[in-house]
Amino acid sequence: MVSSADQAILFFFTSVSSLFIMFGGALPYIPQYFQIRKSNSSEGFSTKVCFVLLIANILRIAFWFGKFYETPLLIQSVLIILTMLVMLEICIRCNKDSVLDKRRSFTDFDPVYFWNWSKFLDYLQCVGLMASLIAMLTYCFIENSVFVETIGTLSLCTEATLALPQLVKNFQSASTQGMSVQMVLMWFIGDSFKTLYFILRDSPLQFLMCGSIQTAVDILILFQVVSYDKTPERTK
Repeated sequence: MVSSADQAILFFFTSVSSLFIMFGGALPYIPQYFQIRKSNSSEGFSTKVCFVLLIANILRIAFWFGKFYETPLLIQSVLIILTMLVMLEICIRCNKDSVLDKRRSFTDFDPVYFWNWSKFLDYLQCVGLMASLIAMLTYCFIENSVFVETIGTLSLCTEATLALPQLVKNFQSASTQGMSVQMVLMWFIGDSFKTLYFILRDSPLQFLMCGSIQTAVDILILFQVVSYDKTPERTK
């Protein structure tokens, strides 16, 4: 028989883990946000990370309507979407003096400049359109189990690649300058904890696969931090 003290301890750790899951996804971007604001440049941060997380979490919210999962994970998705919008806003604001020669907007529908627009409003329009399309599809096919499982898999597979744009950006410049190492360390800690949480809570397989891949990519980026010089490669 479980004693009241054991129940209290279990309740405490369950509550702490739930709070970590809810807020842990947004916390890594706090040091990166302040680093961008301090340097007035987002050169070292890939905004494609924001794109990946926005798509993944919009899909994950749609997945919840078809197959309920833990409420902390749903709240996490909402908070990450808000965080990514904040990150996009400061990136666009800090780079307004170094934008493209010709102003680009979402309504140009030019695939060459996709997610490389001049104003924050363009990103909001794109996110709003994507969210509307996903919401309509979910409403129409919510009773179809294949559709529900597919959006769940797409959501977690997309989220699993969230750090890949940063990995590629670091590789192309052979540098991690401008990237917050604290952010990556918090990614690693959060993804490791999250993967363990999924195992212990017997979450859907998609969540476990996502956490495992994310942790592996985090390790690769940390390896880049150790391997690359913090100074960007100079053109000879």
